Amino acid sequence: MAVLLLPFVVLFLLFYLVPIGYAIHQSFFKVRREGTFGRPETVFGGFEQYVRVFENEAFRESVGRVLLFGVVQVPVMLGLALLFALLLDSGLLPLKRFFRLAYFAPYAVPGVIAAIIWGFLYSPSLSPFSWVTERVPFMSGSLVLWSLANVTTWMFTGYNMLIIYAALKAVPQELYEAARLDGAGNIRIALSIKVPMVRPALVLTGVFSIIGTLQLFTEPQVFRSLTTAVTGSYTPNLVVFSTSVIPNFNLAAAFSVVLALATFALSFTFLRIAQRGSSL
Repeated sequence: MAVLLLPFVVLFLLFYLVPIGYAIHQSFFKVRREGTFGRPETVFGGFEQYVRVFENEAFRESVGRVLLFGVVQVPVMLGLALLFALLLDSGLLPLKRFFRLAYFAPYAVPGVIAAIIWGFLYSPSLSPFSWVTERVPFMSGSLVLWSLANVTTWMFTGYNMLIIYAALKAVPQELYEAARLDGAGNIRIALSIKVPMVRPALVLTGVFSIIGTLQLFTEPQVFRSLTTAVTGSYTPNLVVFSTSVIPNFNLAAAFSVVLALATFALSFTFLRIAQRGSSL
């Protein structure tokens, strides 16, 4: 058994634990210069980089922005995923295989390509729906966050739907038969049996969505070339990327560590709330 686990353990150490440890190590150092044009020297800085992280207003604003994004986008996405999974499982939807593939197909599109496609659709001068885009400024500062939300919802709804649908297929059919004998219809069965039975899958997709929200990077990075409303500090990951390009790897490492801890805290809190709700 140990021999079989060895490849996983080695890869886990090399590509997960070692990078995390290196980032934490780098976050405790800083670059010091003697004079304006002095030779840079890396010295121990203690928690100085973390102080700079929490003093950085752009980083705080980016965290607040993605939290607002997640509060709205995640429930909408998971709600649609649940609805599509219930429709596929109901037996009422014709061409089930076609719709299952159609719902999942956007997830097969790489994130960069999806962002470029939607960016062109939002652009008044390029969109085939210019009569809409000329009247609704999808790429403006007030709407670009929700334009990004639409892109991520379009991409990941089908992925989450498959997880929920797989959980639905594992529900014993005897429960449905007993409910129908008691006079329950499809809607009643869905609300009283199916949704409670797939609660673990909803929690799992919720955790994945929280992690993905705080890691939002590809879509806003593509949108940066299409609109000035998306800046280099629009999301926390963009802040990390922009800081590393300066380059200031030590501060970027501190940003990364704080972001990772925030992601863990939110995911853990969500799990505890979900577990507490399921025990009531």
